[in-house]
Amino acid sequence: MPEETHTVSEVAVLAGVSVRALHHYDEIGLLCPSARTAAGYRLYSREDLKRLQEILLFREFEIPLDDIAVLLAGGAFDRAAALELQREMLAQKSVRLQALIASVERAINAERTGVRMSDEEMFGVFGDFDPAAYQDEVKERWGETDLYKESARRTARYTKADWERFKAESLQIGADTIALMEAGVPADDPRAMDLAEQARLQIHTWFYPCSRGMHTSLAEMYVADPRFTATYEKMREGMAQYWHDAILANAARQI
Repeated sequence: MPEETHTVSEVAVLAGVSVRALHHYDEIGLLCPSARTAAGYRLYSREDLKRLQEILLFREFEIPLDDIAVLLAGGAFDRAAALELQREMLAQKSVRLQALIASVERAINAERTGVRMSDEEMFGVFGDFDPAAYQDEVKERWGETDLYKESARRTARYTKADWERFKAESLQIGADTIALMEAGVPADDPRAMDLAEQARLQIHTWFYPCSRGMHTSLAEMYVADPRFTATYEKMREGMAQYWHDAILANAARQI
C-alpha cells in the first residue's frame, strides 16, 4: 500500500502553521517534502511530518531556524532523546514564570473572596518584571500540567513576606555565584556545585519536587531559551553558561 502523503495545505491545517512558513522551510532546506505531484505540488510523508514536529518544538524555545537545521542535520540526531528533552524543557519552562503563577492564583483567590490586594502586594516582589505580559502564556501552556498545579497549590498560600524571603534567597544565591565567577572558580568546583544544589533545593522546597535530573533539564533551558539566558546575563556576563555547567557537574557528582 502506498504511503499516505499530505499536500502543503493539509499539513498547514494539521500543524497549525501557515503555508507560507512551509514554503519558507522548503526554500531554506529545513523541511523539503519527500515528493511532488506531476504538476510540481509539494507532498509530505510521515517522516516529513515527524521532522516538522521537531522543528515546531524547537521553535517553542525561540531557537533560530539556522540552529534548528544544525540540530537536525546528519545521522546522529536521536528523535527519541530529543523528544524526552523537549518534554522536560516544556514542563520546566514554567519555572521562569513561578512568580507570575503565584500572582495569578492569589489574584483569583482575592476575586473569589472579595479581599482586594493592594498594588504593592500585587507587584512589589516582581521588580521590573511585568506579570500581566505573561498571564495568557502561563494559563494556556502550563495550566493543566502537574507542575503548574503543584506550584499553584503551594504558592497560593504564600504571603508577601514569604515572597520577600524567596527573593532574598534567590538574590543571595546569585550574589554568591557572581563572587565565585569573579574569583575565577570553575563551574565544577565543589563550591559552585554546592550553590547549584542549593538552588535545586530552593525549587524543591518552594514550588514542586525537583530531582537532579529535572534540574539538568532546567539547566539546558538556561542556555537554550534566550529569555532565560538574558535573565542571567543581566546579573553577569557568562552567568547562564556557568550556572548550566555547575548544575550538570552537581548532578554528575551525585550519581
